[in-house]
Amino acid sequence: MNKLWWAVPVVAAGAAAARRSQPSHRTDEQANDRWLTVTINRTPADVGSEGKPPAPLDELAERIDIEIRPAPGDRGTELAARFKEPVPALSTSAPARLAGQDPRQELRRALRDAKALLEAGEVLRPDTPPTTRPTPGGKLIEVFTRRSGGEGVL
Repeated sequence: MNKLWWAVPVVAAGAAAARRSQPSHRTDEQANDRWLTVTINRTPADVGSEGKPPAPLDELAERIDIEIRPAPGDRGTELAARFKEPVPALSTSAPARLAGQDPRQELRRALRDAKALLEAGEVLRPDTPPTTRPTPGGKLIEVFTRRSGGEGVL
């Protein structure tokens, strides 16, 4: 039994590789053409009128489609947006996302800002760091924050 200790990692790696090699149900083109949605705790009438998107989405109005609909279970309003033209796959690659050149990041940021403005009346931004001298932990968090690509997740 002691001679088979290497079999467990090999089997796990093989299972992971097989799972990655299976075709996904969504093509790359469909993934780049999907709706991005936020739920806002306001009525549909408060979120936007016909033909006029909320303030942060105004800048993108010519490039995006917008849908405003009641959220399921009477829990506010869903604000959905997507680009009219499909986003090129090259601009959504990992290097483009890390460099901040993915156009979907701009749309995600605009949706988050619209939600903040409609719910709180302002877009809250973090203050400067509480420490005046750089620390190793602070540098690590700064790297991860920069790498998050403005998407709100690390």
